[in-house]
Amino acid sequence: MTHDHRPEVLRYTAFSADPAGGNPAGVVLDAAGLDEERMLAIAAELGYSESAFLTERTGEGAYTIRYFSPKAEVPFCGHATVATALALAERDGPGALEFTTPAGLVPVSVAQEAGTLVATLTSVAPHVEETAEADLTEALAALNWAAADLDPALPPRIAYAGARHLVLAAATRERLAELDYDFARLEALMRRLDLTTLQLVWREGPEVFHVRDPFPVGGVVEDPATGAAAAAFGAYARELGLVPAAAVLTLHQGADMGRPGTLTVELRAGDARIRVSGTGTRIG
Repeated sequence: MTHDHRPEVLRYTAFSADPAGGNPAGVVLDAAGLDEERMLAIAAELGYSESAFLTERTGEGAYTIRYFSPKAEVPFCGHATVATALALAERDGPGALEFTTPAGLVPVSVAQEAGTLVATLTSVAPHVEETAEADLTEALAALNWAAADLDPALPPRIAYAGARHLVLAAATRERLAELDYDFARLEALMRRLDLTTLQLVWREGPEVFHVRDPFPVGGVVEDPATGAAAAAFGAYARELGLVPAAAVLTLHQGADMGRPGTLTVELRAGDARIRVSGTGTRIG
């Protein structure tokens, strides 16, 4: 099979059925002939927070996948995983997929639900760790948040389910709505702590949350719908006993950017891994 130097780049949004909602990703279903430099250049040219590249087909519905922001390769990206799974399902029909990511093996199933394709990814094994006081102080300073802006019921933690995210909970929806941070200062802290995004959260109800994800390390101010952070947040919520061992959480993200999306996070009793589901659609 020959590969020319201009692979087909599809554009999909994830976590919304509206092309103007959710989080757009570039998807290259055949990236076998591309080197890192080329993949990074394609991601930068698209300018989306991430793009996904299937570099090898390893079996029936099984692929090696890599993710690039406009600035760097990332170990795992939820919205680009959902976008890629939906693109494959539209080409090959719904069913089970398996992606070998730099973070580990991520199974994805795509099913028809009421005429809409919905993709569900299963995260790698998650973990949650304490946040150092000095790092929290620096994060708040970079965000221009006061300590009193935090919700004491949802304490700060770093959570991982394929990528690392600092979870900070706002005491009010108004605090979450006003995102005006020091880009360079937050980026420096995130690089030092190896964070992919900040998961800023406001709890509306027992299983309903509103989230925003500053993403300066990816070269964008804010990510509109962040599957990896949603998975990490599911692990965080369970670890801290904020939700039952078996629960379905609804995360609303992107409304403040004018790109509303919905992420569904499923926790299963006896299974450490987190499931994140969403729909998506091709961008013309």
